Amino acid sequence: MLLDKNQVERLLDNGEVLEAVKEAFVLHSQDQGRVFPLVREALDTGGIFGIKSGDVQSQSLLGFKAAGFWPSNRKLGGEPHQATIVLIDPATGRPTCIIDGNAITTARTGAAGCLGLLHLARPDSKTVCVFGTGVQAAIQLDFALRAMPAIRDVAYVSFNNEADAAFETKFASRCSIRLAKDRNQAVAQSDIVITATPGGGALFDGAAVRPGTHINSVGADTKGKRELPDGLLDRVRLFVDDQAQARQIGESQWAPTLPSIELGKVLTGDVAVNRQPGDITVFDMTGLALQDLTVARMLYRRAEEDGSGTRLAWPW
Repeated sequence: MLLDKNQVERLLDNGEVLEAVKEAFVLHSQDQGRVFPLVREALDTGGIFGIKSGDVQSQSLLGFKAAGFWPSNRKLGGEPHQATIVLIDPATGRPTCIIDGNAITTARTGAAGCLGLLHLARPDSKTVCVFGTGVQAAIQLDFALRAMPAIRDVAYVSFNNEADAAFETKFASRCSIRLAKDRNQAVAQSDIVITATPGGGALFDGAAVRPGTHINSVGADTKGKRELPDGLLDRVRLFVDDQAQARQIGESQWAPTLPSIELGKVLTGDVAVNRQPGDITVFDMTGLALQDLTVARMLYRRAEEDGSGTRLAWPW
């Protein structure tokens, strides 16, 4: 079966994505779901190419996502992030479903961030500072507003420090939203900070982060990328999706010896957060292959049920 962009977007449901992503975290935590070594390489074309793969042997779930970032696509009027997901029959090695992975990547990352907020941020959080106004910043804020109804005030930082009317319009009916004139001040006044940028460097000063803050760090997903300032991780309780991967490509690469807790252990109840009023928590999000696979399987099943998708002959 082939599921193209339009078919994927029609089948996606944020509630079902959240449940699929939660399942991925739990499977990983319980050692039922394996995450295979990551491929992440720079290309002469200026792009970044990566492969995330894994399996759940007990569920006959196997596959990979080939994805990356091609900034020159913007000049062509295209999306710089590109992703393709392939589900494979583990008994034969034959592909069962080839899926456009862009919308899946966006949605599953938003859902992962949402789980981080629900389990790590203060439940009474009211103020948010978002770095970025792109697709990922929007999905992170969308999930945050859905999951935490106490949020009323949002400040955002754009790449050019200018107001983004389209971004504001998208959320104006759900919260008070404004451009942050001073990023450090916006961080200091926020209960939750979400960083969803290309990861070109520290976005704010460490001293701006006050006790009680939670940070979802989304943009560091390659060696050399970062969004958080030097020394901040030394002050926080650090949570990750996968320890080895976070130390390879996430914010944790800048402090690889610091202890961290995988979020899946929190979701299963193996680890209690017991957040104290002065705790600063960080969720270092690098994205699990298992998240892509559980969401892709959900879409494949939905497409089978309603008869959508395109059937392709695949001779032996």
